[in-house]
Amino acid sequence: MAVQINYASTGIAPELDEPFEQALERGRTVPAEPLSHLIGGANVAEGETFERRDPCDEQRLLSLSHAADRELVDRAVTAARQASKGWRRTPYAERIALLRKAIERIDANVIELAGLLSAETGKSRVEALGEARESMDLIGQYCDEMERLNGLRTPLKPQGDDVNTDVLKPYGVFGVISPFNFPVALTVNMMSGALVTGNTVVVKPSDKAPRSTATVVRLIAEQLPDGVVNLVHGGLQTGQAVAQSDVDGIAFTGSAEVGWEIYRALGKGAYAKPVLAEMGGCNPAIVTRSADLDQAVSGIIRSAYGLSGQKCSACSRVVVDAEVHDELVSKLVNAALQLVVGPPEERGMTVGPVIDEPAAKRIEKALALAQEDGRVECGGRRAGTLYFEPIVVTGLPRDHELTRTEIFGPFLTVTKVESFDEAMDEANAVDYGLSAGVYTGQDAEVEEFLDRIEAGVVYVNRPTGATTGAWPGIQSFAGWKASGTTGKGGLGPWYLPGFCREQSQTVTTPRA
Repeated sequence: MAVQINYASTGIAPELDEPFEQALERGRTVPAEPLSHLIGGANVAEGETFERRDPCDEQRLLSLSHAADRELVDRAVTAARQASKGWRRTPYAERIALLRKAIERIDANVIELAGLLSAETGKSRVEALGEARESMDLIGQYCDEMERLNGLRTPLKPQGDDVNTDVLKPYGVFGVISPFNFPVALTVNMMSGALVTGNTVVVKPSDKAPRSTATVVRLIAEQLPDGVVNLVHGGLQTGQAVAQSDVDGIAFTGSAEVGWEIYRALGKGAYAKPVLAEMGGCNPAIVTRSADLDQAVSGIIRSAYGLSGQKCSACSRVVVDAEVHDELVSKLVNAALQLVVGPPEERGMTVGPVIDEPAAKRIEKALALAQEDGRVECGGRRAGTLYFEPIVVTGLPRDHELTRTEIFGPFLTVTKVESFDEAMDEANAVDYGLSAGVYTGQDAEVEEFLDRIEAGVVYVNRPTGATTGAWPGIQSFAGWKASGTTGKGGLGPWYLPGFCREQSQTVTTPRA
């Protein structure tokens, strides 16, 4: 099914509404058996079970899953290791052909995946279908890159009878630890980057979205030799077991706290292992006195409240020139109040619930602090639910913690500044460096922003997303500073080499 949608889309084709709603209902139906692991091509139903409940209605059970302990994780790594030699020796053109077959399998199940995504995360149909679509484009992007890069082989200058070649070779086995907020797309991003370069994988889904992740992982695994793709379910302890196992590297998306803990742990052995981690953000949108305020409001609202702000690239901070501060705040509040908060079966909804009660309590704590030290212009929690009306906060002191930390919710702060130079300083005054945006009518300010901003994904005057909306092959997605371990990111041309190490090969041709 050719679903043409991305994160800049504002709606879906009307004929997709009913199929999506049916898939959502199926996603809310508990499977007959707990979700099992996949090890060496075999289903393994071992380990204690844990449950996932619907964030739209916590009384509704969505799934049970078996949790993997260290021994079972080690079995999965062993299976991946056993499959590694055959997979890395498979010609890259054959690996690409198999992965492109996986795209076809995902395409045939795209509505089902979107329904599962929406059931587990509460995200809207536009975002759920967009994520399912993105997973296909991610595989396609990396297959295209492998072809463009000639299988990561580069001829070097010959010397006498020597034939010299530079080769990027796979490390071996990668652990893939994925997040709840994009459980399909970000899992596929990491695992397909590893797979197309010749690595095998052990995937650990988020315990908040096990079913959607497992579904897409199995669709890909069906097209590949047994053991190339392995799957283990569980929570924090299972993730720690994967990171501490005999893998050759880790691909991780999640919080900066956990990501940097993994990074430091994998650097303590006899030699460091690669950690490709994309982590959080505290992402600013600068609005200058020359900006088109309606354009700015459109981009900020979409980036601040999509998926209830539970995106590492969500716009959580607005830095605005004092001359237009009051007008911008008024427009932001009016736009926020127009958003429809509700479950994904409601066709007009744009803001769903947050993922669970700990997330809700974290946002409530931030809201209480905002009321003490600033002014809450709008927003708050709906009693007895995981839903929040979009929050806009003004008047906080310049270096307040709510303008320096990642809230990961529908929570937007607005900071007033007196000049563009001051705005740039404020935008960069955080440990994170993931995404950022600017709205200005001055070319000189655009140039200054692009030169000085400390972020890996930047947007200028973009009404479809101030800080969000990256798409495979169109934008790359790199985290600077605390937001990433490599300074390079997925979706673009520099991701695949991270899954490889370099080898120079000199072969001397014998003389007759």
